[in-house]
Amino acid sequence: MPPECAGVTGVRIVHAADIHLDSPLSGLSRFADDDLAQQLRLASRRALENLVKLVVDKKANALVLAGDIYDGDWKDYATGQFFAKQMGVLDDHGVRVFMVAGNHDAASVVTKAVPLPRNVSVMSTDEPELIIDADLGLAVHGQGFPSRDVRDNLVLSYRDRVDDLVNVGILHTAVAGAEGHASYAPCSPADLERKAYEYFALGHVHTRRVVNQDHWVAAFSGNLQGRHVNETGPKGALVVDLAVGQKAALTFEPLDVARWGKVQVDATGLRSVDDVYDAVERRLAEDRAATGDRPLLARVTITGETAMAGALSDRVRLTETVRSLAERTGVTVEKAVSQARVPQARSRVEDRLLDAVLRRGQELTEDIGAVKEVAKLPNRDFGFELRKSGLDLSDDDVLRRITATALADLLAKMSSEVN
Repeated sequence: MPPECAGVTGVRIVHAADIHLDSPLSGLSRFADDDLAQQLRLASRRALENLVKLVVDKKANALVLAGDIYDGDWKDYATGQFFAKQMGVLDDHGVRVFMVAGNHDAASVVTKAVPLPRNVSVMSTDEPELIIDADLGLAVHGQGFPSRDVRDNLVLSYRDRVDDLVNVGILHTAVAGAEGHASYAPCSPADLERKAYEYFALGHVHTRRVVNQDHWVAAFSGNLQGRHVNETGPKGALVVDLAVGQKAALTFEPLDVARWGKVQVDATGLRSVDDVYDAVERRLAEDRAATGDRPLLARVTITGETAMAGALSDRVRLTETVRSLAERTGVTVEKAVSQARVPQARSRVEDRLLDAVLRRGQELTEDIGAVKEVAKLPNRDFGFELRKSGLDLSDDDVLRRITATALADLLAKMSSEVN
């Protein structure tokens, strides 16, 4: 059961958001086998079932859902019926549910009504609403989106905290600094803090993040299930322990059924394409092991400076090769890309050494007498090669050309050995 803080009985909630129920995972359907494809199609449903199980197992008093439960209008009633059934499981366990609509499931978008169980309270979309559960000692503040495009700062109109109760705010918002997300119901961390709620449960941003972490805590739980390659890493919900006037204690619980990853392999210094592919396979195996029983869905990117950059530039061939390697590690690869660069000789070898070689080479090409003297030496490879070449060594232009060629070969060899 929830802990006691400073002698006050606590309240435990589970905070989740952005479930996007029945929203497909993108970019993989044509590459996954039949079993995995079916698993991916049902990923958002399985993640919701995991959420309900977590609430029951953690003996939480309430589930707080901060918007985007659905992903726009439903294709049929099955989406809403599945959600209602899962909330019914919580009703059977005496767990209350408080939820707001976000931009994807705003009241003007979701038009097909499915009755929800009695334990579910959907917060008003007209103005901020306050719901008090005296038995739990809980005051819940929230407002849903009346339409998809809400640009007003809703939190400014939220009511003041209720003394002697645990106050929880629910808001679907783009808090200042949420890059890559549309600026819906924008507000600042200071706006949230001024309400002095024990906890603000936020939705809309799919990356888990604590916004305020001093006394009055506000956080994004992130989404339950990553839906594409830009939603990487563990996804799930926050278990939040609360007591009046006390700082909230947050614990993240992963609930995703498939996980996205961006696998980067540095090919710097690798001497062959096989070496690069061996490194890719090792990294895929490591990342796969870290996901446990979940499938790993990955994009592979090869970086660094390598003489193999040209051989890796064919994206189609690279992706197909990496996919065949990935099958052995149990990873499904969305695609593979190479950002590898051909090394620049002067950036791969000591500048002073190269400068010395270049300087001596220039001196030799300018001093034909020195070259002729070298050619006379019987124990020097350069001289031996010159003499057996059959070239007219009395011709100064020939000697200059030979010296320049030898210098270029030497520089290439030095670069290759260092790389």
